Amino acid sequence: MNIYVANIPFRATESELKGLFEQFGEVISAKIILDKFTQRSRGFGFVEMPDSASAQTAISQLNGADFMGKNLVVNEARPRTDAPRGDRQGGGFRKNFNREGY
Repeated sequence: MNIYVANIPFRATESELKGLFEQFGEVISAKIILDKFTQRSRGFGFVEMPDSASAQTAISQLNGADFMGKNLVVNEARPRTDAPRGDRQGGGFRKNFNREGY
């Protein structure tokens, strides 16, 4: 099961995140998402556990739990979609533009 983890402290490492979840069972991977430009943590990540029962226990026990001074948000990850994020129409000429600029 893939688990979404939010509100991860910026100083946390992937091995610390993995260790937190290993209390509840085997962890296949733990990944903290980094900003592609600065390579700094974005404060969220994913943990993959092979056993659904262990993963559900980890979710229920760790959601709202304190981790390095921050309360985690933990739930089952939703599958990624190919849908565009947000309205990507951008700016440009406004049709109702009057002479005063409003």
